[in-house]
Amino acid sequence: MKNKLYFETLGCSKNDIDTEVMISVLDKTKFELTENPFEANIIVVNTCSFILDSKTQSIDAILEFSELKKHNLKYLIVAGCLGQRYPEDLLVEIPEIDGIIGTGEIGKINNFLGEVLLGKRPVFVGDVNSKYVEDSKRIDFKITQFVKISEGCDNHCTYCIIPKLRGKHRSRPIENIVDEVRYLVQNGTKEVILIAQNTTDYGVDLYGKRSLGKLIKALNSIENLEWIRILYMYPEGIDDELIDAIKNCDKVCKYVDMPLQHINDDVLKLMGRKIDKKHVLELINKLRREIPEIVIRTTFIVGFVNETSEAFEELKKFVAEYKLDKIGVFKYSLEEDTPAYKLGDNVSDEKKEDRFNALMALQQEVSYKKLNSKIGKHLRAIVESKGEMYVGRTYMDAPGIDGVVYIKSDKELEIGNFYDIIITEATQYDTIAKTI
Repeated sequence: MKNKLYFETLGCSKNDIDTEVMISVLDKTKFELTENPFEANIIVVNTCSFILDSKTQSIDAILEFSELKKHNLKYLIVAGCLGQRYPEDLLVEIPEIDGIIGTGEIGKINNFLGEVLLGKRPVFVGDVNSKYVEDSKRIDFKITQFVKISEGCDNHCTYCIIPKLRGKHRSRPIENIVDEVRYLVQNGTKEVILIAQNTTDYGVDLYGKRSLGKLIKALNSIENLEWIRILYMYPEGIDDELIDAIKNCDKVCKYVDMPLQHINDDVLKLMGRKIDKKHVLELINKLRREIPEIVIRTTFIVGFVNETSEAFEELKKFVAEYKLDKIGVFKYSLEEDTPAYKLGDNVSDEKKEDRFNALMALQQEVSYKKLNSKIGKHLRAIVESKGEMYVGRTYMDAPGIDGVVYIKSDKELEIGNFYDIIITEATQYDTIAKTI
């Protein structure tokens, strides 16, 4: 009889892809997937440990699933970043765990599970710099799919643990990415979202130079692919060649997601960022000049080591003046084994909360005005669900992190199809439209 496996995936979309890879290479003669954890005799929890909140969520999930050992569950597996980071501690503190497989070992899932079934309690965390599992064929086909173009990161920002968990930057060959996207499109995918720890470093290791522009030009020629969206573009890597590709490739969403983290030069230097305020302002102006319809999304960290009141006020002033379309805000989390850890955490939790709320309140005003300026605009939207109205997204919105567009239509719309719409109303984060 086959063992029944249930996968629980936490954290970012990169973890979602890792789970899909494990599922795709799974020996289907020995293992059968289930969507019901109560039916499974093996549960794999693919964890995150980027910040304190994600670690807490991962541990809570592990403990919750461990309760199922009182019922049908025989083997509880921890995969992903938390397992990679704390393998020994987890095995000691949570004896219900039967094995740990890290970020670089997911291609060995069958060998790993074989040892689990023999009662060995294996730990596969040795190689964080392994190659992407190119021979995997993803089987969970969706209208929108994330595609990982590289793994790891060479930036070594002082607050970030990712290089230790994911290894050095490793790009996938262009032809392999094109083949994967073509395969997904042949199976119904219409939008691909390119992701990596840092997408603008794509190709540096393989081709000797940044090659994201070359990659998206190759993807732009794939028949029946509607949208190409790119996330996590570090600003220092957004050069003229990439801007030109985004501008001139008709399938590329005019949407730039670039994590800035701050705008004050002293804070940026302490963070180990490879850019300064002057470069950021020049880049934003150039993007808006070259691509007038561009939507810019970013993330900021408040309460970082030695973030003074003056530095935070400078950040607020930047948000108010430059009016970026979307921002996400994180409260700084002191992470052990990072360079910033030894500097301590000298901004109080109360100040972090106040700065978080102040920045988000400011952005709400910016977002409301920006979205109201879209009223009367004709756009294309992908329809993703139906409630009282149809729910979809335009090029302005990435799934899961941005808003949506609510669509009124006198005719029936098909989920997964694209339609021409006109924006009629706007809220702080969402728009309302009708079909044309």
